[in-house]
Amino acid sequence: MGKKQILIVDDEITILKLLNFVLSADYDLIIKNSGVEALTWLEEGHSPELILSDLEMPYFDGSSFIHNLKISGFYRDTPVVILSGASNLEERVAEMRFNVDACIPKPFNPTQLKTALKEVFTKFESIAR
Repeated sequence: MGKKQILIVDDEITILKLLNFVLSADYDLIIKNSGVEALTWLEEGHSPELILSDLEMPYFDGSSFIHNLKISGFYRDTPVVILSGASNLEERVAEMRFNVDACIPKPFNPTQLKTALKEVFTKFESIAR
């Protein structure tokens, strides 16, 4: 069985490089610099097993990107993890009109991120059974 595929959406190059370094051994990573790029990739018919997204991005922020996913028929059940440096992160997530599966503040601890991703995957695998 191959690696699980994660779509990472973030506009910060340093964060993308760090995420690639931390996660690429365990997961197949698809990296996009914006919500627009990510939606375009998804519209091409791709279906990642998890989406890891920042909230604060130019043009089309993470909240709008995730809202579009959750109202679509195709990605409504795809697990979403927020990774953001927003100062009021928990408040912003609580105000969203959709649920996310985990919320991790930046700067992040790589071990905590890996643990959170494993927990989300385990939760969804048990639901699928």
